[in-house]
Formats: sequence, C-alpha cells, structure tokens
Amino acid sequence: MEYSKKTRVGFIGLGIMGRNMAGHVLAAGHPLAVYNRSRDKAAELLAKGARWCDTPGDVAAQSDVVITMVGFPRDVEEVWLGPDGVLSRARDALLIDMTTSSPELARRIAGVAATRHCEALDAPVSGGEIGARDAKLSIMVGGSEQAFAQALPILKLMGTKVVRQGEAGAGQHTKMCNQIVIASTIMGVCEGIAYGQAAGLHLPTVLQSIGAGAAGGFQLNVLGAKIIDGDFAPGFFIEHFVKDLGIALEEAKAMELELPGLALSRKLYARLIEQGHGRLGTQALYKSYGARA
Repeated sequence: MEYSKKTRVGFIGLGIMGRNMAGHVLAAGHPLAVYNRSRDKAAELLAKGARWCDTPGDVAAQSDVVITMVGFPRDVEEVWLGPDGVLSRARDALLIDMTTSSPELARRIAGVAATRHCEALDAPVSGGEIGARDAKLSIMVGGSEQAFAQALPILKLMGTKVVRQGEAGAGQHTKMCNQIVIASTIMGVCEGIAYGQAAGLHLPTVLQSIGAGAAGGFQLNVLGAKIIDGDFAPGFFIEHFVKDLGIALEEAKAMELELPGLALSRKLYARLIEQGHGRLGTQALYKSYGARA
C-alpha cells in the first residue's frame, strides 16, 4: 500500500484520546470511516465529514488502514476477532491497534491478520489527552519493518515520536515499561506533595523549585500542579491505568521478575476504584495519602 491523501482510514474507539487522534487523520484530508459503541461521541467528526459505520467489520470493509483505540483487552479481542470484527472483513489492509493491551493478544491478532493478507501493528501511545489533542504522542510500535514504513506517515499525524520497537508484541511490552515507570513516579509525586503540605510549605512555590531540578518531569510538573489545584479530572482514567498495571504484573510474573513498586501502585489504585474513583485521573492517587491540596 502506497500512502497518499486518498488512503481510506477507519478509526474505531472515539473516547478521550481516540476522537482527537481520529480528528488529526481527518484534518489531514483522509476519507475517514468511524465506529464507536456510543454514536454521540462521533458527532463532531461526522459533522466534519467522517462516515459512520454500524460495526467494526463495516469499517474494515471500506478502509485501507484500520486504527483502533479502545479500552480493555476484552474490547480489543471483540473489535478485532469478534463475529463482525475487523478481521472478519479486512483484506489486504494495514491494521493498527493503538490500545494498551497484552503482548500475547497483539501477537495473536498479527497471526490472524496474516491469514487475511493483512499486516498488523501494535502501536500503544503515551502522552494522555494533552498529547492526543496536540498530536504530540509518543507511539511505540511492534510489527514488521515493511508495515511500520507504510504506517509511519499516518502515525506521524498523531505523534511526534514514533519508534519501531521490534516484532509483534514489542510495542505493548514497551508500553508496559512506560507504565511501570509512571506507577512509581506518581507515588513519589503524591508523597512529596503530601510531605510539603504537612510541613506547612506553599506548594506552588515548592513546585517551582523541585520541578526545575532532577525531580522535574510530566508527572510532577503537570500532574503535580493539578494535584495542588485540586484538579482530579481525567487525562487518563484510573480504571484504565489499573488495567495496564495488571497486564504488566502478569508479564513480569511470567518472566520471574519481581517489581515491588509496581505491585504497591496497583494496590493503591485498586483501592481508589473500590472507593468509586475509577473515572478520575491518575493524579487522584493523592487521595490515598489522606491529604487535601
């Protein structure tokens, strides 16, 4: 498949991130077919010229490239491998799953895709709602070099750092590395802010100093500022993060690797879900420390 402005793209999953990502593809001039479980989330894209499809299979039937950005591995399996899923009707297409899912499922999808004369990539992202909105995502890709080269122009519409990590499943493994780093980092951010509050410090002033030093980074400078403001609105849902941490723990166990920071983070986040906070942003971990910004 040669990339051109006439390449037909299908996009499935129009949540917080997906609708922004699909919007960049549409704005670049590609004919866009979309599907989402709730049609209302597609309204803005449809108003701009996207075409609605009733099933993932319908998207695949009229697309040269199919991209998915859904919630959980069970959603990925249904959308790709279900009775009217993408792979039931895709032929000679480039297939890209950008959901954070399991490496094993990514490899399985790639295997089935090959029997349909399709190339499949797993291409999870990092950057949250802001990265999706501004087309500045980091995209971690698993799959063949040929498929990666074909997908690169379209992936660059959504991200500024697009890197092939290896064969099928390697993108998902890389995303697990990303989530593991975040899991312990956000705990440190919350504990540092809780300590500063208990010490009676002016927290915005604290952030000016430590955010400019070795502790600086997105988790502290962006999410730390939200914590101080009492802003726990989601850029990335806690319930989705717990899903990711569960996958990482399963993979680590299979590799006989012990990751205590990861295990503790998942325990704290799971407790927040039990308390009804699963639809808050990951910065709401601060609620686990018994303090208010």
